[in-house]
Amino acid sequence: MWLRCGCASKCVASSLSRRFFRSYFHALGRGRCNVAAFMPEAAGFQGVSDHSALQDFSVSNSESFWAAAARQRLSWISPFHTVQDCDLSRGKIKWFEGGKLNVSVNCLDRHVHTCPERVALIWERDEPGSEVKVTYRQLLEMTCRLGNLLKRHGVKKGDCVTIYMPPCPLAVASMLACARIGAAHNVVFAGFSAEALAERIRDAQSSTVITVNQAVRGGKVIELKKTVDAAVHSCPTVQQVFVAMRTEHPVAMTARDVLMEEEMLKEDVVCEPAVMDSEDILFLLYTSGSTGKPKGLVHTQAGYLLYAALTHRYVFSYHDGDVFGCVADIGWITGHSYSVYGPLANGGTTVLFESTPIYPDPGRYWEMVQRLKINQFYGAPTAIRLLLKYGDHWVHKYDRSTLKTLGSVGEPINTEAWEWYHSVVGDGRCPVVDTWWQTETGGICITPRPSDPDAEIVPGMAMRPFFGIKPVLMDTEGKVLSSNHTSGALCISQPWPGMARTIHNNHQRFIETYCQPHPGYFFTGDGAYRSKEGYYQITGRLDDVINVSGHRIGTAEIEDVLNQCSAVAESAVIGYSHDIKGQGVYAFVVLKTSEDIQEADLSLQLNDMVSKKIAKYACPDGVQLVQRLPKTRSGKIMRRVLRKVVERDLNGLGDLSTLDDPAAVQEIIEGHRELSSKQQQQQQP
Repeated sequence: MWLRCGCASKCVASSLSRRFFRSYFHALGRGRCNVAAFMPEAAGFQGVSDHSALQDFSVSNSESFWAAAARQRLSWISPFHTVQDCDLSRGKIKWFEGGKLNVSVNCLDRHVHTCPERVALIWERDEPGSEVKVTYRQLLEMTCRLGNLLKRHGVKKGDCVTIYMPPCPLAVASMLACARIGAAHNVVFAGFSAEALAERIRDAQSSTVITVNQAVRGGKVIELKKTVDAAVHSCPTVQQVFVAMRTEHPVAMTARDVLMEEEMLKEDVVCEPAVMDSEDILFLLYTSGSTGKPKGLVHTQAGYLLYAALTHRYVFSYHDGDVFGCVADIGWITGHSYSVYGPLANGGTTVLFESTPIYPDPGRYWEMVQRLKINQFYGAPTAIRLLLKYGDHWVHKYDRSTLKTLGSVGEPINTEAWEWYHSVVGDGRCPVVDTWWQTETGGICITPRPSDPDAEIVPGMAMRPFFGIKPVLMDTEGKVLSSNHTSGALCISQPWPGMARTIHNNHQRFIETYCQPHPGYFFTGDGAYRSKEGYYQITGRLDDVINVSGHRIGTAEIEDVLNQCSAVAESAVIGYSHDIKGQGVYAFVVLKTSEDIQEADLSLQLNDMVSKKIAKYACPDGVQLVQRLPKTRSGKIMRRVLRKVVERDLNGLGDLSTLDDPAAVQEIIEGHRELSSKQQQQQQP
């Protein structure tokens, strides 16, 4: 089932919409965009003759726009009768009610009918040159066998299956098998610790877990099965663990464990797809919140799939025959939307990247681009910044002429990295789409493309809203900022199909987090600047969430772990600007009075705890011991002040008169200077 080799023949069949899409590129070549060739649905939109008018129509006539797109781009078992029934003030979000469909049919069966030997997945394994190609026919067979296996073991419609796997064909088949039989999936990033995995299994109430014996990444073997074994000890709901064999290494099996590939071979290659309502749950995906407890965001069937497909098609100018290279892990929303659901819904060829940007050397991405002939490359700014430091020769070594679009995701990209990405990686000829979106939004919301062919792209800016998205900026009093050249809290003023519907088992938290801060608007938690030209630039989080290398982690979540250390009385964690990771993690720690421990020893101990309880990427880059933390008279820790100290912006400390003891700040400043000086001395040869 790991399909160690394989190839695909070319497909001559092509759908009507794909012919339209090719003609769009021909129209672009003539310098003018025929809007109906660009988007077939637009032929029925009155008064829409160019891209600008199409954008306006998608916002002002939202129901007509999304209804046309849903009818054109999804295969329905029964048509929907209501386009939307939404009230953002109450957190009520429903799209395409009455409609019935199956997501796996939309991602597999309809393409197998027209083009069974088209390559669906290219599994870029850890070792360069050992890629595996999986056709749509093969992926459908794998999905059906696995769907039947899950059903034989009691998994039924409405259950939630937790998947803890690296990017690989069987992980995608596991997601699609759940969708086929009507079960939700909960994919957990395979870098999370046993405790973090267990917390997500318990919250999702999963009775079934799917994993692999070992993962292979960057030349290292990772014991995923052992992590699952440790996790399920505290998960009484888990009845069975399906284990696929990524390596030849045998692992200890218990009575609840099932050798997945061995059992799949006993199953039929046909699995009847479940009939699902548009608003049935497709998947849960956990993201960090500012309270310390991860949120299980719920995405549903039709709206999510439509939005993923439409954004994949138009943001990246993806068209028939392209190879789409999204290097995100499937454990994150980017992997869900742009490694799996978006490309497969469009009948595309998508890359699953198992390795790291610098294994076996810093040319890995670009060697892969040359070998797989990738047309669209979608990666994170933290990787771009890392590779920039290794020099241009690792890029120039490989042929990147197949690249047409470069994408950036996970955090705002700084201008220097953008310029290098555009001029060195893309040879100055590939548009760079700096995409802003979140787990909550389901897909890309603000991005330079699609737009008129000659529309400018400004480095480091997400710029333009996607179809159907209406962003607004709010001031501190909750009023809409209507002028340009201004900054505020980024909200979205009307619902869209791809947005999350709720937080699993906690709709009140969903309302309080996203709907109550600015009633009638969806609050993103991000700040943004709108330029004189009306373009949007994301300025960062407004809450206590840190974005480390594109991974969101709540400060409260890290503090909760630090405070479990027997030597720690209390702690405060902040994010600060980091050259490579975008944001680093810095911890201020107050020791219990009876404790006597060296800073370096404590740092090692705390990092070990965070690594085991959350993940390695959440470990503090710096730990500073302090006598006390700066607090307001009401007891609130002033993280804003701590952030200014770490970033050495002492002129920006602001008014400290509200602090209970302003002298605490001076102590922290002096302690930070001493720690920085000590670290510099240690780095000197």
